[in-house]
Amino acid sequence: MPANLNFVIDQVGKDKGIDRKVIIEALEQAVLTASRKKYGQQGEIEVQYNEEIGEVELFQFKQVVEEVMNASTEISLPEAKELDSEAQIGDSLGVKLNTDFGRIGAQTAKQVIIQKVRDAERENVYNEFKDRKGDLVSGTVQRMEKGNLFVNIGRGEAVLLTKEQIPGEVYRQGERIRAYTLDVQKNTKGPQIFLSRTHPGFLIKLFEMEVPEISEGVIKIISAAREPGERAKIAVFSSNRDVDPVGACVGMKGSRVQNVVQELRGERIDIIPWSQDHAKYVCNALAPAKVSRVYIDEENRHMEVVVADDQLSLAIGKKGQNVRLTSKLTGWKIDIKSESKMEKISGEILESFKELPHIGEVGGRVLYNEGFRSVEELAEADPDDLAKALQTDKGKAEEIVQTAKRMVEEKKSGKTAPEVPPAVEGPGLAPVETIEGVGEKLAEILKSHGFQTIGDILKTDVENLSSLQGIGAKRAEKLIQSAKHRVESNQP
Repeated sequence: MPANLNFVIDQVGKDKGIDRKVIIEALEQAVLTASRKKYGQQGEIEVQYNEEIGEVELFQFKQVVEEVMNASTEISLPEAKELDSEAQIGDSLGVKLNTDFGRIGAQTAKQVIIQKVRDAERENVYNEFKDRKGDLVSGTVQRMEKGNLFVNIGRGEAVLLTKEQIPGEVYRQGERIRAYTLDVQKNTKGPQIFLSRTHPGFLIKLFEMEVPEISEGVIKIISAAREPGERAKIAVFSSNRDVDPVGACVGMKGSRVQNVVQELRGERIDIIPWSQDHAKYVCNALAPAKVSRVYIDEENRHMEVVVADDQLSLAIGKKGQNVRLTSKLTGWKIDIKSESKMEKISGEILESFKELPHIGEVGGRVLYNEGFRSVEELAEADPDDLAKALQTDKGKAEEIVQTAKRMVEEKKSGKTAPEVPPAVEGPGLAPVETIEGVGEKLAEILKSHGFQTIGDILKTDVENLSSLQGIGAKRAEKLIQSAKHRVESNQP
């Protein structure tokens, strides 16, 4: 070993960013391990680093005896006196040993030091990144393995798993990349840092970088939802009435939002003004579609949103994307229905309410607007709440509830005839391929979802059809119209 290790320790500590104490402990452990190979396991051996002379000293403790029986663990009194003039029989005396261990011993010591330093480096990396979950990091693409991307982020290496990559992105070795720190885990191979470019947090952090008002705390991003690479929504709120949160995030001529879009490779971003009013919040999030009415079920966080027929496809979005992102953003389950569909449904519900006592046309409308959608729901209603809604006395409300319960029981016992959908005959039995505009590919999609005949198409509605992959609201409307025309024309 070098005569003075202080310089080496300082240099290694500086290069590797490791505490001096950690390196000294590694040296002491290495010398102790090597000494065991040379001197065996007998006797008590102690290692100590001498700061003054910059040397690792090795001592073997021996007991002072009159007659030496075991030279490895015992020392005679005359020999002990040479080392310590005050030594006496029974004392334990430390005898300095030679630290020249030969080639094998030196190799062993080197391996121990390397391992200890490597462990310290890993610990440092873990400690540096464990508190950085949720932060943005920049790095250089090193390599790609089985679709996973390994990124050099300075003192450590991070991995961007395939599922955390934006679909369609292509990465090249040496390319700079920004990502969101998803997780930091500790295992036997060292710290594992997981990145993401698809997490909603990545979108939020990018806006925090671009919009000073967010970092200043004037504007808050309440929520974010993404379908990576395609479309995203963020809800923003300003604590200062003079600062428009949407305008601040968009920036002059759209500069701020465009910088984020560019980082996300063209992902379309809707910036939504957050509102404490849940209905208004959902309506804002469904833009650019215009909402006619909203029915709210607070307990189940469920909303029925009614839009004009010509707004239906806009509200639902391509492949249901707009309503899906709105649901993720707001945390509400959302059902979107057209005016005509809602009118049909409400008509059926109001018709069923007429069978109950003390409920006329107006009373039925009131109950419908209060959120009651079936006789079953009325059977479970609180008579006090019902009386208040209908502005009637509690006795009549209790009679309504009891009658509703009886109707439900009768239905369960099978006393009422089950509804049977009308049979479709003639042209309605023809396969879907015979509908005008239905090619082989579209027919496959329809049949895979149970639509085998023209009659099956006529039994469904625009909402159901438009939810199928590759079929939007406009195409669904056209399909139903073509099916009706085929049956009305009574073609063979």
